[in-house]
Amino acid sequence: MKRLLLITTGLALIAPDIALAQQQQQDQQHHRPPAGTTRPAPAPAPAPGRPPHAGGPDHGHGPPPHQGGQQPRPPRPGGPSIQPIRPPGGGHDRPPPRPQPQPPRPRPPEHRPGTGRPPNFRPIHGPVYRYPHGYRYRRWTIGLFLPSVFFSSYYYYDGWGPLGVGAPPPGYRWVRYGPDLLLVQIGTRRIVDVIYGAFY
Repeated sequence: MKRLLLITTGLALIAPDIALAQQQQQDQQHHRPPAGTTRPAPAPAPAPGRPPHAGGPDHGHGPPPHQGGQQPRPPRPGGPSIQPIRPPGGGHDRPPPRPQPQPPRPRPPEHRPGTGRPPNFRPIHGPVYRYPHGYRYRRWTIGLFLPSVFFSSYYYYDGWGPLGVGAPPPGYRWVRYGPDLLLVQIGTRRIVDVIYGAFY
């Protein structure tokens, strides 16, 4: 009698556990949560053509708030808009025109030392000539050396064009001495040509 009572009591204690284990096994087979637990509701599918909001489901409350607590304002209709700056000429970047090189000016023909009066020579009326102190007119000849007092802008003569003579070669200068015109080498002061009666 006592043994039967113990068996009956043991079965009464084990029966709920066996029933709970069978129910969990059936729930796992049918993908149902066990009794006494709640299953989270599935997230609603996003609306077509609208991406879900990053960080959580889209609840239809508009775009996420702007960082800093303020939302950007949409541009006003008809307001000023920034236009790209277009260069003149239809928007094409054209390089500036290159400056055309100027043709070199023709240098007048040079007077060759020792040739004397050229064929187109013509004397001209010159301004009053003043000799340096202690000098007077003398007839210079080729090969002599002109004193250094005559190597200054007062005695240099650059208006040789109307006389019909050529330009002095590099390193030479025309020097006026009274009515005559002397071609003198600057470095040596040597007279290399004389045109007598160039001025009247």
